[in-house]
Amino acid sequence: MRFATRVLTRVSVLGLIVSSILCVASAVAQPRLTMDWAAMAERLVAQLAPQPGERILLLARPGNFDDILPHLRYALMEAGAVDLGVVDVLEEPFPEAWDAEVLRLGYADARAAYKEMFRDVDGAIMMPGARAGQPAYSALQDWLNEDVGRTIHFHWTQNGSAFPVPGQPLPGQTAIDAHYQRALLETDYEALAAKQREFVQVMRDAEVRVTSPIGTDISFRIGDRPVNLQDGDASKARTDQGVILIDREIELPAGSIRVAPLEETVNGVIAFPHSQWDGRPVVGLRMTFERGRVVSVAADTGLDAVQAELDGAPAQARAFREFALGFNPLLAVPERNPWIPYYGYGDGVVRLSLGDNSELGGTVTGGYVRWNFFTDTTVRLDDEVWVRAGRLVQ
Repeated sequence: MRFATRVLTRVSVLGLIVSSILCVASAVAQPRLTMDWAAMAERLVAQLAPQPGERILLLARPGNFDDILPHLRYALMEAGAVDLGVVDVLEEPFPEAWDAEVLRLGYADARAAYKEMFRDVDGAIMMPGARAGQPAYSALQDWLNEDVGRTIHFHWTQNGSAFPVPGQPLPGQTAIDAHYQRALLETDYEALAAKQREFVQVMRDAEVRVTSPIGTDISFRIGDRPVNLQDGDASKARTDQGVILIDREIELPAGSIRVAPLEETVNGVIAFPHSQWDGRPVVGLRMTFERGRVVSVAADTGLDAVQAELDGAPAQARAFREFALGFNPLLAVPERNPWIPYYGYGDGVVRLSLGDNSELGGTVTGGYVRWNFFTDTTVRLDDEVWVRAGRLVQ
């Protein structure tokens, strides 16, 4: 830039004009980051692995990822599947003037009608903006709960899939999109699945202990509890082996294992990084568990906010919910400008959640769920270290 400035001070007015034109032309010629819709569609369909004649549906919110929908439908046809088209969901949030009772009754009627419509649907892809709780997807879940069908969750940005590391800003959406696209397209799915299965095999008979530099020290066992492997395999052969609902709901990008430990084995302390409870900041939070239940809570500041959130949850939900561990190196927390990609599915990210774990095969109900992410923990299976300071080492 300094060289260019020195040159420009010596050129004529005509030269300046020519130089400006060349700069504009050069800028126009630069490649721009674009989403590879066709490649992503092909990957989604490959992971769904539809058999010839299977009937596949798309659920989408208008205005979200519209450009990928034609590519998905064509890729389904190429695979020999029957393209059932796209069912739109209502955009949220709703206008304030809308009557909640009208929506409640309308959703209930639609869910019943959709379930009958979807009787012969073999699989579906839930696009960004479509979520559980909306009547179309609730109807699909009714069938999933009866061990019929399978779905891909292509959430991308659903429920804020990217999470900040305390004290660090999130990147812009373009950077997040590029990160997720790479993970979707370049993940070694076979290697990911193999590493997850290896971990689960060792974990099955071990005591799991999670520690951190700021004081987390909690342990548990999983016994014969089902372990959900989000390895990206949404084939019928794989999902028909499922034990719990989320075994038929396959996340892409892929990366984590999830399990509800045996509640009575969960003991110890979770020390939280700076966090937010009841919409307010909390510093130095420490939560103690005995036999899976919260028995004490302390914080340097913001304890009233923690109590307010917990008081708003059902009593039975004041419990340890879930242990999740990310395995995907392409979704790891970046060393520079760190943030937590895609629900903590990246290499070494730990999720110690609170509340209802019934969807995971646990015994805690109540509906309240809170995810808590940890990026600097050490995870041991008995005496064997698998994660050290937030990175897989095995």
